[in-house]
Formats: sequence, C-alpha cells, structure tokens
Amino acid sequence: MSTKASKRSLKGKQHELADSLIQLKVLNDKDLVDIQMPSFADSMREHELFPLYPTGIDIFQINMGKMCNQVCAHCHVDAGPDRKEIMSKAHLEKCLEILAATNIPTVDLTGGAPEMNPHFRWFVKEVHRLGCKVIDRCNLTIITANKSYNDLPEFFSEHGVEVVASMPHYNKLRTDRQRGDGVFERSIKGLQMLNAVGYGQVGSGLNLHLVYNPSGAFLPDLQENLSAEFKRQLKRKYDIVFNELFAITNMPISRFLDYLLQSGNYGEYMQQLIEAFNPQAAKGVMCRNTLSVSWDGYLYDCDFNQMLELKVEQSAPQHINDFDWQALVDRKIILNQHCYGCTAGAGSSCGGETV
Repeated sequence: MSTKASKRSLKGKQHELADSLIQLKVLNDKDLVDIQMPSFADSMREHELFPLYPTGIDIFQINMGKMCNQVCAHCHVDAGPDRKEIMSKAHLEKCLEILAATNIPTVDLTGGAPEMNPHFRWFVKEVHRLGCKVIDRCNLTIITANKSYNDLPEFFSEHGVEVVASMPHYNKLRTDRQRGDGVFERSIKGLQMLNAVGYGQVGSGLNLHLVYNPSGAFLPDLQENLSAEFKRQLKRKYDIVFNELFAITNMPISRFLDYLLQSGNYGEYMQQLIEAFNPQAAKGVMCRNTLSVSWDGYLYDCDFNQMLELKVEQSAPQHINDFDWQALVDRKIILNQHCYGCTAGAGSSCGGETV
C-alpha cells in the first residue's frame, strides 16, 4: 500500500477503523503479532510506574475541530475537509472560564486545522488577554490556502503565538507522499511567510518549531540529529530558519494503523515499539502534565486517547462543564497498547523526545 495521502477521511469512506472500538480491538488482539505482547500496564507495573498519575496541568490542549484542508496519510485524528466537527463558541467560552479560574500557563490549539474554526482568532485574542502562552499546531499549507488565511503570520506575531508546524521532511517527494501533492511547496511558502515576520529569527522572541514524523513503519532518528539536518537543508535550499524540531513517533491508531495493517507491517511495528520501551521516557509522557479537550468538550489524558475515545477515568469529571481541578489532578491516567508509541526509545510527545 502506498503512503500517498487519500482525499477522504476513514470516516468519509465508512471504513471500519473509523470506529475507535475496532481500533482498540486490533490493538489488544495478541494474535496479530508474532511476539509475546505484554499489556502496556504490565510493562509500566514492572518498573513501578503503574498506576500513572499526573504531575499537574501545565498544558490545556484544545482540539478546535477535525476539519482540515489536508488529508494526510498518517493522521491520527482522521482529519480532512469532509470532517465537520467544530468546537462551538459556547465550549470555547467555557474553556476561557476554566483558564481564568486556574493557573494553567499554556494553551495548545490543535485540530484538524485549528485555524479553520470560525472562532479561532477571537479565542486566541481572549487567551492572550488572559496572559497564557498560546501554541498553534499549524499544517503550514493553511497559511496559503486562500486570501482569508494569508495574514495568519502577522496575526500570530501580534499575539505572541508559538507556532508548531508540521513538516514531514525537507524532501519534496517524501513530504508529498505523506501529506498530498503540492503540500511541500505550499509548506515552504508558509515557512517563508512566517520567517518574513520574524518567526524563527534570532532575538525575535517568535518561536517556530517543526514537527517530524517518519514516513513509514519505523521509529524516528535522534531528534538532535534530525534537527541539525533539517536546519542545514532548509537554510541551504530555501533560506528558511526555525528554532527546534520535534521528532514524534507515529502512533498505531487511525490512518497509520490502517497503513500498518494494509502494508503487513503491523506486527513488526508493534514489536519495535515494545522492544524499545523505555521507563525513563515513560516518566516524561505528555499525559502527566497535559489535559486534552475534544471539540465537543470531553476531557482526555492526551490527544491520542481522545481519538480512541478513552475519556479520563470516571472518578474525575469527563466534560469541561463539570471541570474540577483537584479531581483531575488526582486522577489515574488511562493506559492502553498504543501508549507504547510514546515510551519507545527517547520517547515521544507533542514536544518531541521526553528524555
């Protein structure tokens, strides 16, 4: 199976893997792999890391909707133009109420393409007014999608938004295979527009980070090495600069799970993840300091649990309308087999390696 991006989401194709219960069934089916597959909870218990508890809530990660202008081959959100789920203004107002009443320092906006939410700019302004750091997870091509988005770099700069941009590779072929024809050139243009207003420039205070994830069924190389090579290649070829590169492991869920199954790589990939389990990486997983909010206001330990519809444990409030700081800080984190993806090798999180 080619990794070339499809034009429709799994949900749009009525694919069985659009059902989170089917995904969880696959992940927990030990007959699909040729090795002994210990439960992730048992691996954590062996190193006295179970149950796993939060260290606090430092990051409020909000999925503003599954609508996206791209349909990437490995998207764990199964986002695309055919996804109409968008967070309402009422839910965004509730998020603002929570932020105003707590000391959560960072708001991490994701999607889909978060910028496609019609309330995106209003919400960024309000969060900025509260004094919170704002992170926008941008696919870059949205900046050049049409004229209504062309001024996003200036808007980001005005409100001190930290931009974390998806950039699978500095090679055109590898990027387009994963994200769709023409994505590379539009991404380069988006980066140049961000650089033009100061992003990634020394002393500007405007942080521009790139996100790399492998194009196939293998773990990412060391983040430090990847970052150095990306910086060298993008500067040499396109005069583009950025601050840091985050290397993220592909999670065996949604479209990447579909790719693994169709290509016959599922068993081998899970074996890689299990054999690379690193207890030190497990101590720094993002679910320990992040609370994830879905487009419809439900609460999850992380973005990946959200896509598998594994809400926070029932002893804690499961919706923003019932938000309770102490109960959420005291909760046990929900674990499943996909969690091996965050604890393999040097670890993986929305901020890259964890060790």
